[in-house]
Amino acid sequence: MDQVNGSVVNEFLLLGLAQSLGMQVFLFLFFSLFYAGIILGNLFIMFTVIFDSHLHSPMYILLANLSFIDLGLSSTTVPRMISDLFSDCKIISFHSCMIQMFFIHVMGGVEMILLIAMAYDRYTAICRPLHYLTIMNLKMCMLLVMTAWIIGVIHAVSQFVFVINLPFCGPKNVGSFYCDFPRVIKLACMDTYRLEFVVTANSGFISMGTFFFLIVSYIFILITVRQHSSKDLSKAFITLSAHITVVVLFFVPCMFLYVWPFPTKSMDTFFAIVDFVVTPVLNPAIYTLRNRDMKAAMRRLSRQVVISSSYEGGRWNDENEVY
Repeated sequence: MDQVNGSVVNEFLLLGLAQSLGMQVFLFLFFSLFYAGIILGNLFIMFTVIFDSHLHSPMYILLANLSFIDLGLSSTTVPRMISDLFSDCKIISFHSCMIQMFFIHVMGGVEMILLIAMAYDRYTAICRPLHYLTIMNLKMCMLLVMTAWIIGVIHAVSQFVFVINLPFCGPKNVGSFYCDFPRVIKLACMDTYRLEFVVTANSGFISMGTFFFLIVSYIFILITVRQHSSKDLSKAFITLSAHITVVVLFFVPCMFLYVWPFPTKSMDTFFAIVDFVVTPVLNPAIYTLRNRDMKAAMRRLSRQVVISSSYEGGRWNDENEVY
């Protein structure tokens, strides 16, 4: 890789999150607990949607894909964060750094489009209920998911192809606990002002534009509902409040990380932790605790698992008695 891009740097230094042993132990427990919640919560949603035929509708298919993306986005950084807490020398190889950056932006790009697709799904269900099954059929749902992945990959590749070919000859300190395009670009041995602007436009302005587009879309849905029936406004607001919460949790940290003109190390660390640790564990709770169909499906799946386990246990005991 070094010969390919003319680089003499084959590794980077990451920033430590804590210096004292007490804070390291606290962060280890915090990250481990939240990451376990991310894995269990998002996998449970995915399996519930897959195995419960009542949830084979566009809304829940998009939700299962969002859970998969949250799990993938968190897994690009959190395991490394946990392993580096007690490490004296936090080194990441050039290859691993590039791979981490690429997948962070693939997952982030896909999530942006998925949130737009989920907003469109709610608009169709609330504002055009009689045409919902015609507009949001399975074919349209799969098309939206494929489009999200294609745009996510394009979003990441459009930045990655420039960064991978930059000359790196030192310094090696990324200045953060994970690799990201804006931080790594600053380590290149050349003037990168224009490239930094491209990255800001690609990640920051797109995040900001998408955020305001989604907020305006939800406001438009509420206004449309109010014009037709004021009684349904509170019901629509309750339905959309979960979506709005997820949008705010995802996009606000992104805008601060990529657009905020006065970044500080503590602020960047806080918002990155929110994006990688807090949001992926809150999304399953937000969508399941506020959704009666999801809670009912999870209860059905839990009963099936318990019944299946009891049956297997009973059969095992009978076989032991025979032998």
